[in-house]
Amino acid sequence: MAETVEVLVPGGRATAGPPIGPALGPLGINVKAVIDEINKKTAEFNGMQVPVKVEVDDKKNFTVSVGIPPTTALVMKEVGIAKGSGEPATQFVGDLPLEAAVRIARMKFDDMLSYRLKTAVKEVVGTCVSVGVTVEGRAPKEMLAAIDAGEFDGVLEE
Repeated sequence: MAETVEVLVPGGRATAGPPIGPALGPLGINVKAVIDEINKKTAEFNGMQVPVKVEVDDKKNFTVSVGIPPTTALVMKEVGIAKGSGEPATQFVGDLPLEAAVRIARMKFDDMLSYRLKTAVKEVVGTCVSVGVTVEGRAPKEMLAAIDAGEFDGVLEE
């Protein structure tokens, strides 16, 4: 009978302690090998909580699949802030470069509703509205209008 364990782990710093160790111990697999695999796959998300799914089959083989942190967490990490603005419409707490928004959009592309990079970047910029982060020094809503106007088409081509 196959077993699945789903946990949130700190990116690149999972340990054999709770919540992973106690969940995997009874399954009879090498917990250290699983932890090493998780840390290798989550290293790029250092400092963020990352959803991880470990599937163990009848023959004690395991597969680790890593989810992607929420867009808000990626934006805040990129800008270097711990929390968003208390008044996101008027008080901005950081500035996100457009290249970073494109990088986040590429990371999250499979989980997004967009079919094109341009609309995926617009989703990321839209997230900046609620966090209180400007994009390229502009308010996020101004940036969305500029993207719609074709101002960044050279950068946003796939």
